[in-house]
Amino acid sequence: MNTLLWVLVGVLVYSLVAKALQIRGYLPDAVRLQGPIATIHTRRGRALLTRLARPRRFWRAYSNVGVGVALVIMGGMFLLLLVQALSILQNPPAPSAVNQPQNFLVVPGVNDFLPLAVAPEIVFGLLVGLVVHEGGHGLLCRVEDIDIESMGLVFLAFIPIGAFVEPDEESQRNANRGGRTRMFAAGVTNNFVLTAVAFALLFGPVIAAVGVAPGVAVDGAYAGSPASAAGVDHGDRITAVAGANVTTERDLNDALLATEERTVAVEIDGERTVRVERSLTVVGSVGGNPANLTVEDDPIEVTAVNGTPVHTRGEFRDAVAGDEFARIETTAGERTIPVGAYITGVAPDGPLANASAPTNATMIVTGIDGERVTSSTDLARVLDGYREGDRVPVRAYVDGEFETYQVTLGENPRDGNGFIGVDIFPGTSGLLITDFGVRSYPAGTYLELLGGSGGEGGAAFGGLTDSAFALVYVALVLPLASIVLGIPNFPGFTPAVTNFYVVQGPLAPLGDGVFILANTLFWAAWVNLQLGLFNCIPGYPLDGGRILRMGAEAVVSRLPVSDSPRVVRTITTSIGLTMLVSLILMIFGPQLL
Repeated sequence: MNTLLWVLVGVLVYSLVAKALQIRGYLPDAVRLQGPIATIHTRRGRALLTRLARPRRFWRAYSNVGVGVALVIMGGMFLLLLVQALSILQNPPAPSAVNQPQNFLVVPGVNDFLPLAVAPEIVFGLLVGLVVHEGGHGLLCRVEDIDIESMGLVFLAFIPIGAFVEPDEESQRNANRGGRTRMFAAGVTNNFVLTAVAFALLFGPVIAAVGVAPGVAVDGAYAGSPASAAGVDHGDRITAVAGANVTTERDLNDALLATEERTVAVEIDGERTVRVERSLTVVGSVGGNPANLTVEDDPIEVTAVNGTPVHTRGEFRDAVAGDEFARIETTAGERTIPVGAYITGVAPDGPLANASAPTNATMIVTGIDGERVTSSTDLARVLDGYREGDRVPVRAYVDGEFETYQVTLGENPRDGNGFIGVDIFPGTSGLLITDFGVRSYPAGTYLELLGGSGGEGGAAFGGLTDSAFALVYVALVLPLASIVLGIPNFPGFTPAVTNFYVVQGPLAPLGDGVFILANTLFWAAWVNLQLGLFNCIPGYPLDGGRILRMGAEAVVSRLPVSDSPRVVRTITTSIGLTMLVSLILMIFGPQLL
């Protein structure tokens, strides 16, 4: 049974037990049930709201700003949902992880992008967001002299999913239209303010207290690789190889190439040492590679090149240095292939394309300015010796023929070195060949994307976070980073990755508490922004729908129409139904169309 089915079974059992308790009179009058939904009502807290509402001019000014913001966002949400729905109708997208129905729910463990490891922070952020949202409604009720019947929390089973303020109906009808509009807008205004405060704290003192721990962070080891056999796994930090300290992935690569020993000592976390027995293993491949090899369940071992046994990448590079073609012996058979850096794409306006290279052909770069290139690593190393504007010959195997292109190099946005404008598959000739076999975790990149200092490992997205708005955008998409940014999803500083970071500066005495604080702020901001945006959808019973009704009444009341209430109902119902259909298409359209 999958997770969603277990959740549904649990909700059903809870509903039956709760109903039985209610029938037998075991539940207090303050608890009311509607299926799996329970509301807890109280009249306490009204006096506090009345005291807080005393600076009425301030709260009205605050809410007027909120009304303006809400109206702008309502218009944006209407256009966004409408355009998205029309796009799905015209060109239904293929079902993917992003558009699965369960991934529209902010439920850790059910949503594929919200792991259970950060469930406490997500639930806390949701609870705080709901309290400040409904607290805003309650506060403005008292500012506008609207009586409060009751207030409380809403639970789905045992999970808090909402809060509410129940205004007195007659008192609400007697309030003027402007007062009711401010009251409806106060909730989303509070959510947006809380989002801003949480992000300011996160991007400021909290992230400044987090640094990248020394060593290469390991995201995992490839199945069947030498590192996997030696017990290197996710969460480890490689701090030294064969006695050489390593800080970056390039350091690790250089250290492995520098030693000819088949068995190397690898220091983990600066504390323990494991010995890795190296062997050449193909752990990945790109479709259409010249060797016609596909890595499925079991990795493929490379045993010899041109008849010479090889165990390390250094031995492999030496064996193919003198010839652009090589005969490779593997556990999947023998292959003769051109050896070089496999190009998966050529930028249409890039330096290589400007040198008349095709943009839609299979290409393997085998040399630059007379220097042999046998892999993606070699290509990066050679280009590091050049700068923008340098003109170099690039030799490549293109659709069965060798060609040489005179390329004027551009500037690599990451490090300022030479750039030919291509996408490269890691490894050799479309095969990811390794004598070690770990995937690095971009710890520095995540820290930089959150406004911190990523050190040497944080330059992958230089310039992306140059403004506050850019930081907010990046923080919002980090849980979907694999789809938006092409790096693993980042749900926060979970226990699985905290070994990759250190706490520093004035907050150092908090220790791992800094990670808990960072996660809480991250998810509080993320959840509150989602709550605010969702409630700005112009459809009843959301706040956006109620504000829409107030606005429609204000406009229609000035028009020469005989049945104003009917016109208002027509407008609000039409827009609300449009939003409902759009939401249904967004959630279920990719699966149904």
